[in-house]
Amino acid sequence: MERIMAVYDVDPAYGARFADFVNQREKTPFTAVPFSSLAKLKEFAKEHTIEILLIDRGALRETEGIRARQVITLADGEVVELAEECPVVYKYQSGDSIMREVMACYCRQPVETQAALLGAKAVVIGIYSPVNRCLKTSFALTMGQLLARNERVLYINLEEYSGFTRLIQARHEQDLSDVLYLYRQGAYNWLKLKSIVYSWGGMDYIPPVRYAEDLNQVSPEDMACLLDRIARESGYEKLLVDVGQMGKGALPILENCDAVYMPVKDDCISAAKVEEFDEYVKAAGSELLQGRIHKLKLPYHNSFGRRDTYMEQLLWGELGDYVRQLLRGGRPEARG
Repeated sequence: MERIMAVYDVDPAYGARFADFVNQREKTPFTAVPFSSLAKLKEFAKEHTIEILLIDRGALRETEGIRARQVITLADGEVVELAEECPVVYKYQSGDSIMREVMACYCRQPVETQAALLGAKAVVIGIYSPVNRCLKTSFALTMGQLLARNERVLYINLEEYSGFTRLIQARHEQDLSDVLYLYRQGAYNWLKLKSIVYSWGGMDYIPPVRYAEDLNQVSPEDMACLLDRIARESGYEKLLVDVGQMGKGALPILENCDAVYMPVKDDCISAAKVEEFDEYVKAAGSELLQGRIHKLKLPYHNSFGRRDTYMEQLLWGELGDYVRQLLRGGRPEARG
């Protein structure tokens, strides 16, 4: 069933632009329909069910007769709750920010299981190595940015101290800690996840945990199940999982991946670590995982300058060229 998000603003151009943004960039079960007048909106509502109504704050009292499951007002000044207790969203912010707030408001309502997005399961790509300082995260961020140019990509970092939010100089109200809490409480669904997803360039991401111990909220097996649900329900084409040093706990997560890229190094200590990992995987009876691991010797980059432009520099150095060549050589397919 088509779910309608009706958008009305006193500035018709604003409503049209926002609806176009939602329909082209947001993978949600909603079709955004802009309206240039209240009369047209009321006429439309007679024949269609409106799931979400985004309406200019000044026009809220003129919506009699318009039935909508969730009404959210668009404000152009200080955001305060109205007497009618309708949620309020500040309209002059990025489209991604507006959608996060809208999805958070919508998720406060009872969610029907039919609202889950149906579609192909995302290809789950794990990036992992038993070797330290091997450019694992740099490789993951480079691949994520390049894949996001043509596909819907979600990046998730499972490291205790990722440094990711400092690299992009961003602050987040919610992060992976909140996702894990919701999952542990049995309150997770993909709509709530959508309100915790942010974007950097074309790549979507869930901010890493605030505190390292938050990764212990769920077991490795439950983490693997959560990642599988995200891959199946969220509508992304690629799910990039940057796996940290989780010891034996990494195995259930890696087994859930369609492909695992493992940066390695030539020195004897690094080689010994990889050999021990291979022996452990074999002893655990994970032959299928062995066949999905692609070991890579990455080119080292020494010419990078400022930290605040590191993400962009990844694309234009030797590592960017290496990943582009790797992606041209073929991409893994999702398992059922």
